[in-house]
Amino acid sequence: MTITKADMAQWLAQEIGCSKREAKEIVNSFFEELKEALLRGEDVKLTAFGTFEVQTRQARQGRNPQTGDTVTIPERRTIRFRPSQALRILTRAYGR
Repeated sequence: MTITKADMAQWLAQEIGCSKREAKEIVNSFFEELKEALLRGEDVKLTAFGTFEVQTRQARQGRNPQTGDTVTIPERRTIRFRPSQALRILTRAYGR
C-alpha cells in the first residue's frame, strides 16, 4: 500500500475538520521541516514510528565494471530509517 501526501492531507482534513488546502499546507510543512532537520545533520525521532538518522559514508575505491578502471567514490551523507519497537511489533502482527 502506498500512502501519498495527498492521502495524508485528506485524512488530516477529515480528522481535524479543516479544509483540504490547510491540511495540505500542514503536511507539506511537516515534510519540509523533516527535510531541513536532516540537511542540518540532525536525527529526527518520531515517537511510536521510528528515527531518521543521518550517516556519513566514507570515501572508497570502486571499479567501473565495463572498463575495469578503479575510481574513487567520494564521501557522502545518507539517511537511515530505524523503525520503533512499536512499529516492528505492529508489522509482525500483520505478517508484513
